[in-house]
Amino acid sequence: MTRKELFRRVIDFFQQSMPVAETELEYENPFHLIVAVILSAQCTDKRVNQITPALLQRYPDPFKMAEADPAEIFAYIRSCSYPNNKAKHLAGMARKLVDDFGGMVPSDVDDLQKLPGVGRKTANVIASVVFNQPALAVDTHVFRVAARIGLTTNARTPLETEKQLVKHIPEELIPTAHHWLILHGRYVCKARKPECEKCGLTDICRYYLKSADQKKA
Repeated sequence: MTRKELFRRVIDFFQQSMPVAETELEYENPFHLIVAVILSAQCTDKRVNQITPALLQRYPDPFKMAEADPAEIFAYIRSCSYPNNKAKHLAGMARKLVDDFGGMVPSDVDDLQKLPGVGRKTANVIASVVFNQPALAVDTHVFRVAARIGLTTNARTPLETEKQLVKHIPEELIPTAHHWLILHGRYVCKARKPECEKCGLTDICRYYLKSADQKKA
């Protein structure tokens, strides 16, 4: 199977099995989403969705959050991972939005990365989810699933994974493909114990086929 055929097979599978694929983070506007994505680093979406209602009720926009001390924000996010750092990032992000972008979340990936707490992954999430741009965020799920299936080869970093994936995925599908891979990794191709019996890609999955060959040996 050629690389082009492999990607076509995977895309066809997800288009049929997961026609609707979108973020599980709950948000009402771009600012709410950027707050949620910053909080989601090494934290579950479920936990973030429990935290954000009270936080965003108190600080509904960047202007309100920009006035907050990190210690005040910390009180609302203490149950998530690394709350001290995230409180500082949220306060700094809001101030940067107000000072440099008039309180508006930018759509440009490079501009987004100028915000405290926003790396390439977070910037790509915002660009793709909010602005439907062909940006593919690579988190641990995307990195793992892409490598296991065989969509990437010898990719050692998230950036290498991103470059290999966007090279072969049609531009208009990139925002959706991000969610396909995340959700597949979250619920089927799990890190410690992948549920291969639930997967419809075992006939072409490099990880599964290798495991099957090892069992036969």
